[in-house]
Amino acid sequence: MLIVSYDIHNDKVRTKFWKLLKKYWRRIQYSVFELKNSQRILNIIKREIDEKFAVQFTWADSILIIPISPADFHKVIRYWQPAMEEEEILFL
Repeated sequence: MLIVSYDIHNDKVRTKFWKLLKKYWRRIQYSVFELKNSQRILNIIKREIDEKFAVQFTWADSILIIPISPADFHKVIRYWQPAMEEEEILFL
């Protein structure tokens, strides 16, 4: 799992970045996404940041990409909505 947190001041750039991230999993808070952890997805995100977004960022913007290893995934503590999203529902 990857946690991506961002603080981008330009509304248009922030919206474009949000659209990029939403392709790869889900938003867990306003400026925080949880992404499926794969080297391919990480490479795509990094390439998009470097090629499309970096020139638009200012000193006030920030992005954090935090990998969480599969061994530590079960240590993530979730409450309320995030906890419910982890539950699998089976319809028969």
